[in-house]
Amino acid sequence: MRHVKASIISDLISALCIWANIKLRPDIRKAIKNAAKKEKNQRAKIALKLLLENADVASVEKIPICQDTGLAVVFMEIGQEAQIVGGSLRKAVDEGVKEGYAIGYLRKSVVRSPIIRKNTNTNTPAILHTTIVPGDKIRIWVMPKGFGSENKSSINMLNPADGERGIIDFVIEAVKKAGPEACPPFVLGIGIGGTFDYAAHLAKKALLKRIDRKNPDKKISSLEKKILNEVNNLGIGPMGFGGKTTVLGVNILSHATHIAGLPVAVNVNCHATRSAYGVI
Repeated sequence: MRHVKASIISDLISALCIWANIKLRPDIRKAIKNAAKKEKNQRAKIALKLLLENADVASVEKIPICQDTGLAVVFMEIGQEAQIVGGSLRKAVDEGVKEGYAIGYLRKSVVRSPIIRKNTNTNTPAILHTTIVPGDKIRIWVMPKGFGSENKSSINMLNPADGERGIIDFVIEAVKKAGPEACPPFVLGIGIGGTFDYAAHLAKKALLKRIDRKNPDKKISSLEKKILNEVNNLGIGPMGFGGKTTVLGVNILSHATHIAGLPVAVNVNCHATRSAYGVI
């Protein structure tokens, strides 16, 4: 059994919170750069170039890419042969987020209760997802999720007979509702299958995947491509200025489901799709 100090987890999460907020992911930057080269609409092209300039300034000056530094969503894969010592995991995660948001001068956006809306002033508690896996390593992903795009996310319990076309139509409607208010070009995380709650979990987790890597499942890869093409034909474009770059990437995660169900969730993310990864 390998012992891992809770304080080490806190330190890594603190660093990941800062890194994710000031460094645009390489796959996202590459996609924006490629889109700017291909875009014919001049207003859209200028918008894409400004997004790249913004990301460069944030990286050099070590300031946030976006003023909404998000609610910290933490995914952890914990090796079953690793034992966390010196404190609770829940507390370690929140301590790391609290420290990272303080050291990085990141905006605190979390209220303790959705009804009594008093700011916690620490950006905690974080959202924590844990999975037990083989081995003795602990893998951590931190995703600062802004709510301009989170608020435009959708879930639907489709009928199995709706099939692939039903999934595509639902995603298109979700993007139309998001429109320019969610700061396109988007990255779409889509969860298909499981249960009502698990589809949403898959959609969120799909946003961690690189958008420049092909899905190994040929059927899912084909569906991702169809959605990408149809959404980009909507003409919403970067920041709503038109053009053919409404979405930078589409990532789908799927799971087995009930014979009577077809749960589909769309987690919309803005052009600043942020996440950072580390391993202990």
